[in-house]
Amino acid sequence: MIRVAINGFGTIGKRVADAVDAQDDMVVAGVTKTGPSFGCDLAARKGFPLYCTNDDPDRIAAFAEGGYNCKGGLSDLLAAADVVVDCAPGKRGAENLSKYKAAGIKHIFQGGEKHDLTGLSYTSCANHEANIGAEGTRVVSCNTTGLSRTLVPLFEKCKSLKVECTMIRRAADPGDSSKGPINAIKPVLKVPSHHGPDLMTVKPEIEINSLAVAVPTTIMHVHAIIADLPSGHGMTTDSILELWRSTPRVLLMSGSGDRITTTAEVMEMARDIGRKWGDLHEVFVWEDGVSLIGDRLYYFQAIHQESDVIPENIDCIRALLSTESDWKTSVSKTDEAISSYYGM
Repeated sequence: MIRVAINGFGTIGKRVADAVDAQDDMVVAGVTKTGPSFGCDLAARKGFPLYCTNDDPDRIAAFAEGGYNCKGGLSDLLAAADVVVDCAPGKRGAENLSKYKAAGIKHIFQGGEKHDLTGLSYTSCANHEANIGAEGTRVVSCNTTGLSRTLVPLFEKCKSLKVECTMIRRAADPGDSSKGPINAIKPVLKVPSHHGPDLMTVKPEIEINSLAVAVPTTIMHVHAIIADLPSGHGMTTDSILELWRSTPRVLLMSGSGDRITTTAEVMEMARDIGRKWGDLHEVFVWEDGVSLIGDRLYYFQAIHQESDVIPENIDCIRALLSTESDWKTSVSKTDEAISSYYGM
């Protein structure tokens, strides 16, 4: 069994913990919190060992004062695990990396950290093999994960791809009440946005540029994508749709036939099919919004920012621990276990 430590039990961490708990080849070694809080109740209900994010005795003692059984500090958790999934808030990567290296433990960061932190990034479909046996890596962001899901299989089919995309980003997660914009559309004035270059950390052969705007919603991101296929590609709109239907973690539905025309309806569908927290691990593509005109492909897709990277973390654990060399085998195992875990 792979013993997995989860450093940070928040939006991503609690979901990774559940996904680990669902697997038959992994166990949650423990999760961390900065201090006693409501999140500790969730860890206790799930039976996940609780640790403090640092080794300060006073901070550790505060958990007991709050009524929680804290097993120790981060060093104690790292000593009891084979790999740590870092789900701490962004910009703490360098500090945490030094702790992980000192403990001699394999480590996985999230897309809030930069590629340069580890020199290696991960998505299941793009570069699973390149991460096998690595000491540390970074699961790319939710947006980059979504781009990989649809663009990588298209590249593998056509052997060349030039992409322009606009990321219509949610302003904040549902629980981030301190963020905005509230009544504005905010363009990201750094061009290109980080999303395109980030995709090239896992699939450098894809030529991609990206723009981004933040809009006042908390539900999902939407991508408007234009992809130029090479001449003689032999693809049609229907064949591209069939390619994506056969691709793991891509969900195609019709805006007109299924009456799912907005991100609100996408998330309502996720709740209706019984997904915990209303999560949607798949990238959602509106099939009637896909159109290949000559060599140029147009399409829209939606990304649930809180959950699409969750199964990627599980596949990444197997890559680092060298327990599964084939990404599709790992994906199938991961997704089946998560579905069974929630009775879906």
